[in-house]
Amino acid sequence: MNVQNIRDRFFPHIWCPGCGHGTILNNLLRTVHDLELEPSNMCMVSGIGCSARISGYVDFHSMHTMHGRALACATGIKLARPELNVVVPMGDGDAMAIGGNHFIHACRRNIDMVAIIMNNRIYGMTGGQFSPLSGEGILATTAPYRSIDHNFDTMKLAVGAGATFAARTTTFHVKEIVSLLKKAFAHKGFSVVEILSQCPTYFGRKNKMGDAVQMLEWYRDNTALLGSKKLEENTHLIPRGVFVEEDRPEYCEEYGKIIEKAHKE
Repeated sequence: MNVQNIRDRFFPHIWCPGCGHGTILNNLLRTVHDLELEPSNMCMVSGIGCSARISGYVDFHSMHTMHGRALACATGIKLARPELNVVVPMGDGDAMAIGGNHFIHACRRNIDMVAIIMNNRIYGMTGGQFSPLSGEGILATTAPYRSIDHNFDTMKLAVGAGATFAARTTTFHVKEIVSLLKKAFAHKGFSVVEILSQCPTYFGRKNKMGDAVQMLEWYRDNTALLGSKKLEENTHLIPRGVFVEEDRPEYCEEYGKIIEKAHKE
């Protein structure tokens, strides 16, 4: 892990052994280091949950906000300080449940920030309840006879809502995490990076998926790159890669033009 941008006083972290969120933190810091992003120009905004604790470990400007409201708070920060690199790590609930409406409209507005969805398919911090990303047939503390809910496809939702950059990878594919995050930070607009992250404590144990290593092997065996022969021949696999990357006017810049026009009148 790159130690230059972490707050040593908050380690060891609270994540369970084998949790994929540490891998995400590690590779986010690698991205910041490789891109030579100035830590004092970074702002991380998170909500509530296992994933949200990531903001406490980074030596950036940070805001630990209310459940599901990270994107709303990040929008305010970005409008007030558009020069900041704003990154918003979210879990299942922050992004797709209580925060779902904020996610849709952040995509629609095309505000220049990086939204990282740390998808472990479970509410970990509050006891292992199923989430909008869990999927049908999943066992959870709130679904002892298995969930009947279909899960969101985060990429389809992001693209449909108007995100101009949307990509997916997993904690097994660590080099891919860095590659996609670099593209997300370079993109001018709302960038969504979904990272499938193992939760051996609740999701893995409850659904007999084994320990962290076995869950990582599951990501290896059950995903495939967009456009690959593997995906073409196995359409049931979860696709990885960049789903959309397009240019569109960025919200804060357009808002700035309105302010400038108003001052002239």
